[in-house]
Amino acid sequence: MRVASGEARGIRLKGAAVAGIRPTTERVRAAIFNILETSQVIDHRAVDLFAGSGSLGIEALSRGAAWADFVERNRRQCLVLQDNLERTGYADAGSVHRADVLGWLGRAGTEAVGSERYGLALLDPPYRMDDPTPTLAALWDSGLLVPNATVVLGHSSRQEVPLRVGGLRRYDARRYGDNAVAFYHA
Repeated sequence: MRVASGEARGIRLKGAAVAGIRPTTERVRAAIFNILETSQVIDHRAVDLFAGSGSLGIEALSRGAAWADFVERNRRQCLVLQDNLERTGYADAGSVHRADVLGWLGRAGTEAVGSERYGLALLDPPYRMDDPTPTLAALWDSGLLVPNATVVLGHSSRQEVPLRVGGLRRYDARRYGDNAVAFYHA
């Protein structure tokens, strides 16, 4: 697995350290960031929820995001993620948070101030998670998104995702074999 494009293009990333982690494929990551407009990434703070290897957040950094927070609950996977940040030269441009996503959103939302909000949120939860709606709702309710933020949700192509959650409105959806991606505006 490699960074698909941007300044870290071609750098190899470590994958899953534990069973059940399914990194977003290079093909899907490239497609996501080709669909996003440059203005949706460059100079924005990004958050990578259910980060796993960190490939989505690292891709955002490679394409010009100003900062990325990575939220992953597995300790061993957090170590892999930190190593991937160091491999790509982004150790000083991101922070790894070992936490459950819903718990982190609740805590981070109560602590956030203006500059700590995100213009880009990337979510690729485990496919065994039946419904991403509660996570999208918690993200919206957290107050962590700036006006007009972009939210990208990876999910199984067999799964339906909502058109609206809180103030999030789906504006695009794509399928790539078993993978699907939904794009939301705040």
